[in-house]
Amino acid sequence: MGRDKKRESGSLATRAIHAGEGRQKYADSLTTPIVQTSTFTFKDSKEIDAYTKNNKERFEYGRYGNPTEKIAERRLTDLAGAEDCVVFSSGMNAITTTILSLVHTGDHIVITDDSYKKTLEFCRSYLKRFGVECTIVPFGNYDMLEASIKENTRFIFSESPTNPYLNVFDLALLKKIADRHNIMTLIDSTFATPLNQNPLDFGIDLVIHSATKYLAGHNDIMAGAVLGRKTLIAKIRDLHKSMGGLIDPHCCYLLLRGLKTFPLRIKTQNESALKVARFLEGHPDVEKVYYPFLETHRHYRIAKEQMTGGGGVVTFEMKGNMEAAKRFMDSLEMIYIAPSFGGVESLINHPATVSYYDYSRQERYELGITDTLFRLAVGLEDVDDIIKDLERGFSKAG
Repeated sequence: MGRDKKRESGSLATRAIHAGEGRQKYADSLTTPIVQTSTFTFKDSKEIDAYTKNNKERFEYGRYGNPTEKIAERRLTDLAGAEDCVVFSSGMNAITTTILSLVHTGDHIVITDDSYKKTLEFCRSYLKRFGVECTIVPFGNYDMLEASIKENTRFIFSESPTNPYLNVFDLALLKKIADRHNIMTLIDSTFATPLNQNPLDFGIDLVIHSATKYLAGHNDIMAGAVLGRKTLIAKIRDLHKSMGGLIDPHCCYLLLRGLKTFPLRIKTQNESALKVARFLEGHPDVEKVYYPFLETHRHYRIAKEQMTGGGGVVTFEMKGNMEAAKRFMDSLEMIYIAPSFGGVESLINHPATVSYYDYSRQERYELGITDTLFRLAVGLEDVDDIIKDLERGFSKAG
């Protein structure tokens, strides 16, 4: 705890609008301007010397930083109470660059099996090419997680909450395990956002967000962010400059715009998602509902202790078979069928036919991806209209 000294004054709602930017901006603009340039000029040789020899802070080339980008990083740093932040062109770029910056040939990492599909794929396949070993452990099995740690283990990686079952990691326990073995901890906290959960307050070393989702909040950009101590962020930033996964100035502007309403959006989505989860839990056509703030969720106690809201995603399994699931999905009129989450529009995803379409049925079921599993991303529409649309789908699924 005790990270408030890193933040500007005011509540999170106020800081989401003002943090990280000066009061006076170029041309007396109210909003942070988009600095749409790939390179920056020097006035003369003295200015070059001041930059290269005296470490004078300024911008040189777009891949190394941009004024609009810097404001976005400062605001995210403030909202999380971090020391520093670096933003990327996507959440996956943030994850892969971070991992590569922290490991060397011969190292070992531990990751939980409930992590994002592409993250797992990168760790168990691509890292092998660089001589980095990866152990995948069942989420929630803390004994097995600790037993998997080796002398050459660099860090433990997980999501919290996870996708799609919204499992919640006991962050305090994770920190204790990591400290016993002197290794780092990385948490992808995209589903929670800094409003609902701040892993840095539990001593987690690095926090990753797909800013495409709730932070930007309008389903119109792709972005990622990593936050933590300055020393760790500096390593990641150095590799980021070489990897080139930069976020462009216009995306940074849209990210900043989205952040201004982020606390209001999340609070509404928290309330709506809980209401939808309770509706689904009581529906005769629903087999099981997964939502951290439902008393029936297996991590309800942990979620209530370390989160202030359950988030905007509700996962559920309906009764029936694949054909019934398709009829339900095809009968929705307002909710869009689409991947992703965190935006103002409600989206529903059917993992069996979208994210895991290239898996056999047996392979899917071994991962818990059943024929009737759905992930609902609750948007900002009136919650009663969302429920009416779901009811419409159920009525035509049988």
